[in-house]
Amino acid sequence: MHLAYPAVLAVLLFSVGLYGVLARRNAILVLMSVELMLNAVNLNLVAFDVWMRDTLHAGQALTLFTIAIAAAEIGIGLAIVLMVYRNRGTSDVDKLRDTAERPHGEPDDPDADAAARAQKAEATA
Repeated sequence: MHLAYPAVLAVLLFSVGLYGVLARRNAILVLMSVELMLNAVNLNLVAFDVWMRDTLHAGQALTLFTIAIAAAEIGIGLAIVLMVYRNRGTSDVDKLRDTAERPHGEPDDPDADAAARAQKAEATA
């Protein structure tokens, strides 16, 4: 088997995963895209291991290590996403930039927050 076939497939998988990370707004879909990118790397590791005829099978050992790391990453990542969804009511990545907890009545925009403080100061003066 030629090395080009799995390499091209890995490039396609990695490209789709990179597009998913950059274009998606849902945190779960971003995590799925990261998994797709890790699987592309795993495919390359195994393909190059077979191509080089490594007697230690280092590529396959690294692939198992990568799979274990990816499983832990998904477990922790999904736990974080579920907690953020419970607290904020959304898993939209754009709306989760500010990680500081705010009371429900305060605005998320710092300029609007400064304007609200200025209006309070004028009202009390």
